[in-house]
Amino acid sequence: MSYVVDFVTVSTEGLESSPHAEALAGLRANEARYFRNKYDHVFTTQPAAEVPELVEYVARILREERGIEIASPVLEATQFEVEGLRWTYVFHESGLSINVLYALEPGGKRAVGFKLSDGMDEPEELSAFKFARQRSKLAGTIRGSYFVIKNEY
Repeated sequence: MSYVVDFVTVSTEGLESSPHAEALAGLRANEARYFRNKYDHVFTTQPAAEVPELVEYVARILREERGIEIASPVLEATQFEVEGLRWTYVFHESGLSINVLYALEPGGKRAVGFKLSDGMDEPEELSAFKFARQRSKLAGTIRGSYFVIKNEY
């Protein structure tokens, strides 16, 4: 069952098993607000068990591009297209959010972004990355990093 993310009234629905459920819900709401304001897109997620192909898509890119395997289970995922960009998001139980930005046009922007929920420890799998800090009214302090995708997916 899909869940429309409300960035006015932040809810932990679907994220309750995370030790950082409140912060992860704020991070998810922050993304929803961004897509509503920039693209007028309604950010909707689904339980990971209902969209295993999205979870595998993100896992495959991480594995093939950087040899990364994320240990934490995925709670929710989503994929949508806006203005020639395909966005795929997975939200992990640990408080980690991973997004894949993939331009549909050859030669366009393609990258994987990582965002750590406020209060979560940096996952060992991502120790090679440097994280920048960003403040958000919805999510507190977000730490983020990314890498450019080199192959076709």
